Amino acid sequence: MAAVNPACTDIPVRTFGTFTQDLHDLANWFKACGVTSVAMESTGVYWIPVYEILEQRGFEVILINARYAKNVPGRKTDVSDAAWLRQLHSYGLLRGSFRPDAEIATLRAYLRQRERLVEYAAAHIQHMQKALMEMNLQLHHVVSDITGATGMRIIQAIAAGERNPDVLATYRDVRCHSQSRRSAPH
Repeated sequence: MAAVNPACTDIPVRTFGTFTQDLHDLANWFKACGVTSVAMESTGVYWIPVYEILEQRGFEVILINARYAKNVPGRKTDVSDAAWLRQLHSYGLLRGSFRPDAEIATLRAYLRQRERLVEYAAAHIQHMQKALMEMNLQLHHVVSDITGATGMRIIQAIAAGERNPDVLATYRDVRCHSQSRRSAPH
């Protein structure tokens, strides 16, 4: 849903699709109506393609946190919501959210993806540890990292059917030092 100044067109609020061509049609409509600055709500990640296309087409785009403009009586439809945001923006009453430069946004996306992958890996390691515990294989007492070279070789040998602890011990990496057993208190 997009709104422009009612003085510049017969239909000041229009609906546009979300495909790329639809977003270019939106930008064309804005240009035809003399729009130079656009305020838009940031909802989820849906705003990103709209923002990028409008910015590439030369519009000044400010991103508005939806909760700042919401709680106003009488705004019950998307049409009235779009018209209300346009009016607030025309009065200069909307403050844009921080939007980093493209290089910083890319870096942030990479860092967030890395963080997710690390979290996923940790969850999978916990599943592995739980499965080993359920089989009464206390590998985590023998090696500090079950996903390290020693732990993975031992797990692969167990998965292949090896059960002899002396044979499994031979899969230890040379850098893996044996852990001494704790002695009972005297």
